[in-house]
Amino acid sequence: MSDDLALLSATKLVKLFRRRKASPIEALHAVLARIDRLNPTLNAFQFLDHDGALKAAKASEKRWKKGKPRGPVDGVPTTIKDTLITIGMPTVYGTRANDPKGPWTQDAPCAASLRDAGAVIFGKTTTPEYGFKGVTDSPLYGTTRNPWNTDHTPGGSSGGSATALASGMSTLSVGTDAAGSVRIPASFTGLATIKTTFGRVPAYPPSAQGTLANVGPMARNVADVALMMNVITRPDPREWWSLPDDGVDYVKALKGKIKGLKIAYSPDLGFVKNIDPEVAKAVAKAVKTFRRLGAKVTEINPQLPDLTEPLDTLWQGNASVLLEHFSPEQRGLMDPGLLRAAALGAKQSQKDYVVANQRRAEMGVMVNELFCQYDLLLTPTMPMPAFKVGLDTPNGGDDVSLAWTPFTFTFNLSRNPAASIPCGLTKAGLPIGLQIVGAHYADALLLRAAYAFEREVGVFIPPMASS
Repeated sequence: MSDDLALLSATKLVKLFRRRKASPIEALHAVLARIDRLNPTLNAFQFLDHDGALKAAKASEKRWKKGKPRGPVDGVPTTIKDTLITIGMPTVYGTRANDPKGPWTQDAPCAASLRDAGAVIFGKTTTPEYGFKGVTDSPLYGTTRNPWNTDHTPGGSSGGSATALASGMSTLSVGTDAAGSVRIPASFTGLATIKTTFGRVPAYPPSAQGTLANVGPMARNVADVALMMNVITRPDPREWWSLPDDGVDYVKALKGKIKGLKIAYSPDLGFVKNIDPEVAKAVAKAVKTFRRLGAKVTEINPQLPDLTEPLDTLWQGNASVLLEHFSPEQRGLMDPGLLRAAALGAKQSQKDYVVANQRRAEMGVMVNELFCQYDLLLTPTMPMPAFKVGLDTPNGGDDVSLAWTPFTFTFNLSRNPAASIPCGLTKAGLPIGLQIVGAHYADALLLRAAYAFEREVGVFIPPMASS
């Protein structure tokens, strides 16, 4: 039982560990074997810690033999995005301008919680520089590819984590999301994920993107996302926005029914245009599944405003402040797109920034009022499936604007929890994502709905991974 373990869920692996039918060492060797075989093509990793991971897996195996695991993910192979600091592993944010030598002596809150729960953290995944765009390539790492079709992007900026998971090169992973960066790649690679209510998963150091930014669990199925939520939602004093412990067992919360829930469905949020017909069809079919499960689904037009301009103002302004810390020589090593975004941000006034936040708040009130009437909202995750590698946007356009991610960035602006789960494939065999959005603090309800839907449609595994 070697390579098969690489495609098992964390939930199943832990059951096998408990029954002594598999070991954490075997699980680690299974994913490392896949990395040896697939990563030269997919390019999902910026760092692998073979020795440290083997040491952690051996320690986990001893705990399981004694029947004393440290937590619900003890022994599970886990990766962390290269925007989250990790003890003993370089975190360079995808840029040649940062020194990889370290020392690396701190864990981000999510990494600390996973490590304390026994997870075997064995590698760091690729990202564009500082996660500034929705595809995963950088002057440092090159291009990360989609295991469903290697001519296509996995999306970004958590594309390394997504590719690793979808191909079986990792069992669990943690990404970040300031405009869709866990949901975009989840949609493009057929994964489950959630951008939680802002502050539910603590973060440190603070992101340059402030209250737009979130840390998000990513996995091949919803139960594993819930398992991670039970670990990484632990409050941390280093996160000044950290929400108090809500006492929710996210795994147990999956078992509730969705019959009778009032669910809104909006195919375009009232402003999104140019939605791929195959995406629209797959999401409409998913809506029928929720109705069949007993939910009361109503199609609505919420007439939300298109806040691309305020979002770009905030992103570009934050990029400008971030790059002030780098010398001209260091900037010369960076992605030209990031430099253009920062240059635009440097031209903004304080009034531009204040107005952008005011418009954000006004839209947030509209979303709050929507959830006074409905329990959940269904939308596409992305207006399109994965597009070709080598492009920064679907049409090869401006790489400093996030206009092509409207379904995801809207809920970063409003701070609402939003999950993505696969709901179908295009004729070309590319995944399509369904987004489930909820009121603030309704994270468990989102996962319950996603789990009920997943039980109807199954888990999506690319042919590359299963062959």
